[in-house]
Amino acid sequence: MAKLYFYYSAMNAGKTTLLLQSAYNYRERGMRTLILTPALDTRAGAGVVASRIGLSAPAQCFGRDQDLAAAVEADIARRGPLHCVLVDEAQFLTRAQAWQLGDVADRLGVPVLAYGLRTDFRGEPFEGSRYLLAWADELVELKTICTSGRKATMVVRLDERGRVVTSGPQVEIGGNDRYVSVSRAEYKRILADAGCAPLQQTQLPLVPRQEPHP
Repeated sequence: MAKLYFYYSAMNAGKTTLLLQSAYNYRERGMRTLILTPALDTRAGAGVVASRIGLSAPAQCFGRDQDLAAAVEADIARRGPLHCVLVDEAQFLTRAQAWQLGDVADRLGVPVLAYGLRTDFRGEPFEGSRYLLAWADELVELKTICTSGRKATMVVRLDERGRVVTSGPQVEIGGNDRYVSVSRAEYKRILADAGCAPLQQTQLPLVPRQEPHP
């Protein structure tokens, strides 16, 4: 029986890396996948899902008004049997789209793996995450670490000067330079001392794999 899975976390826990690894595992076994990504996220280019460690894959973009169950049905009609749907940045789903992903699992019999943030920089749940947490068959927390050493569960937004932002629109696309994951205790400390940003997360260079010598 197909299920709807929601993998959630704070920023920089490896959600997209895990999505791409899961898609690769399916394809390695001769099984076809469909990766969906919100049209508003163009950091890696339109129709591309990319991780911080340099992995990427093509994806089908969707808008807020698109019926995702219908999109999956159309993909199956056009390209044949489908074995898994993977959704990046699932926090940007609407309530209706979260319900439609359940239809993909229940009616079409295709497993759905959705990956997203649980809360925004104000500590408020995103619309998509709120309903995936309520309706998913399986919930999986992906863990990352705060600079304090505690588990990071919250996110703070930084402005162009590296100062903490406490108000503004919920959706503002950015990466390591705009958001930092922190523990709940650190999040409270930052809000109490507004304007003091936590330590920036270090950008690690990607090191090419060394081939063994014969």
